[in-house]
Amino acid sequence: MFEVGKDIFKFGFRGNAGDAVGRGRLRFMYCWVFVLAFCLFAGRTLQLGIQGTDRSRLRGADGAWEVSRADIVDRNGDILAKNVMSGHITLRPGAVVDRDAVANMIHQVLPYEYTLSQALDLVNSSRKFIYVKKYASDNQREAIKNARLQGLEIETIQTRKYPKRRLFSHVVGFVGNDGHGLEGAERTYDEYLSQNKDPLRLSVDSRIQAVFYEQLSFAMQKYQTKAAMGMLMNSRTGEIIAMVSLPDYDPENLRADPAANRLFKPMRSVFEMGSIFKIFNTALALENGIPVEKEYYVAKPYPIYDKFGRVAKNITDIRSFKPPRPSINVEEIMVHSCNVGSAQIALELPDGAQKEFFERLHMDKALKLEFGRTENTIPQRKWGPVERATVAYGQGYAVTPMHLMLAVNAVTNGGIYLYPTLQKRSVGVVRGERVLADEISAKLRPIMLRVAEETSGKKARVAGIQIGGKTATAEKYTNGKIDTKRNITAFVGIFPANAPQYTILVVLDEPQGTKESWGWRTAAWNAVPTTGKILDSILPLLFE
Repeated sequence: MFEVGKDIFKFGFRGNAGDAVGRGRLRFMYCWVFVLAFCLFAGRTLQLGIQGTDRSRLRGADGAWEVSRADIVDRNGDILAKNVMSGHITLRPGAVVDRDAVANMIHQVLPYEYTLSQALDLVNSSRKFIYVKKYASDNQREAIKNARLQGLEIETIQTRKYPKRRLFSHVVGFVGNDGHGLEGAERTYDEYLSQNKDPLRLSVDSRIQAVFYEQLSFAMQKYQTKAAMGMLMNSRTGEIIAMVSLPDYDPENLRADPAANRLFKPMRSVFEMGSIFKIFNTALALENGIPVEKEYYVAKPYPIYDKFGRVAKNITDIRSFKPPRPSINVEEIMVHSCNVGSAQIALELPDGAQKEFFERLHMDKALKLEFGRTENTIPQRKWGPVERATVAYGQGYAVTPMHLMLAVNAVTNGGIYLYPTLQKRSVGVVRGERVLADEISAKLRPIMLRVAEETSGKKARVAGIQIGGKTATAEKYTNGKIDTKRNITAFVGIFPANAPQYTILVVLDEPQGTKESWGWRTAAWNAVPTTGKILDSILPLLFE
């Protein structure tokens, strides 16, 4: 370094020195000038670095924080997910210059957390970094910022908050420690949320979601169910208006609930859905030329024989089934939910008709939807007479509730299969895949209206609007055998029945009988009244 000084200042400011002593003094002076300049440069660099660090940490206190993830809102603008800015008060003891001032400031800002003595202990600590106060208040952060004491800093943070908490846990989901979505809409629309500032507007309605949540929670408690599910979909746009799965979880405190609660059952649980399949059986009858007026004898069980002439299966109805007369027609078979009649219709259908129809309704495999993938269905492995008969009333073919709702929506909205969406859409011409003739769809709707007006769906009726529907009670399997003590109950509805705008599905998993139901566990005693209460509350909101 000294040689560099010599080269730069070879003759000094006064020219060439006349003797060795003079040259030595000049060298000494020039070297000290160089060292002083170097120290000033290094000191200024360090100061700028410290200030840069402080600015980044104090940026939030100056109101210039940038939110790194867009909000999620419902169709009406209510916030479902939002990044909230906050900050921690931090201390770097090694960087403190005025220890008394820093200790006094800590005590002054946090008098109930640190005495002056305790604050001095922090300042004199040998630790490199200390969190003095996590999630400090705005006033506390402002005081620290204004003090501008070296070593005492504000560390800005962003926290993802979910104001509706459990209400939208499965729909909205949550983010990981890196701020990226792991479940629900947070995961589905992660790219948009990470790259945009404008809110993501979903199709769901918080008011209607709250009704579903309240009534399904009540049903779980009243009927002691294992789980409860409910969905509402716009029949014309495919918009999901409400979607609830219970049990649920708290997206802001994932450890508060079992991990199993995060399973979104409407898409991930597979059930044999029982008599709702009679809607499809009736559609198949009409599509294949079986007149609605054709009658079938239903006054006793219907035997199905194997190739050796032995009874392979006796098709029966539940004890409460009471046909209006010994022979009833195609429409009445669905209205009265008759297994015996449904089986006879199915056996008149052409070979392969059922299999092809379920494939047409996308019920034969997993659905890759905009907001996630459903579980795989469990179709029939073979289509012999017994299988064809039992699938007519919903046994032997297992699907997710989502599969079921989309299929019912398709055969009742005019025959158009719509893929659902969580994004808000405008109402217009129904756009989708035609899976059934419009005239057949039109014939199904008044039959479903009769179910809600005359038989098992009566408790879903609401004054002022016509509801079409179908109930289902399906026994579950335990160790490969039907368990008569465990069942699934469900109600699917369309409204208004003459020109559907919405499709609703409510499913209860393993409901128990009550005194009010005299021990009965069928859908008419639990899923149907639950749906009725939901409809009674949401109709004014849907048609306001």
